[in-house]
Amino acid sequence: MTTAPTLQTRRLILRPWREADLGPFAMMCADPAVMEFFPHPLDRDESERSVDRIRDHFDRHGFGPWAVEVPGFADFIGFVGLVVVSRFEAPFTPAVEIGWRLARAYWGQGYATEAARAALAFGFDDLELDEIVSFTVPANVRSRAVMERLGMTHSPDDDFDHPTIPEGHPLRRHVLYRARRPGE
Repeated sequence: MTTAPTLQTRRLILRPWREADLGPFAMMCADPAVMEFFPHPLDRDESERSVDRIRDHFDRHGFGPWAVEVPGFADFIGFVGLVVVSRFEAPFTPAVEIGWRLARAYWGQGYATEAARAALAFGFDDLELDEIVSFTVPANVRSRAVMERLGMTHSPDDDFDHPTIPEGHPLRRHVLYRARRPGE
């Protein structure tokens, strides 16, 4: 198993991944509503490869997308965490991105924002990052609202065409939000 720090908030635990998370993660990633702003839902093999990449990221960097649980209520509700942007180059790279994906049953309860605040604090306080970015398609108003609740800022000058998504694809255009280390 991957060794990773565990973060705790008032209601949540952000922890290393467990084998028991693979099934719920695969179900979440197969849900068309959850994956609406991604190129396609993932099948079981694609989901497991994603978790392998997450574990590898933790091994290489000491951080990544944590599995999120609600103690005494749900062992796995999704993930929230930090990732080194390495799959493509853009005007804002090199960068560390904050991202999240929660199962639909846990939307609208403030979990993404609460967990993301803990991940941002870890990034700024423990990793001493100067900036953390987040990006999504313009139509993803739920994620954009989380970014704004986190105090991240958006400038249309930073918007970009995602280089891993083909030209002409409706999900190619992305908005970029930035968070700076407090006090800078």
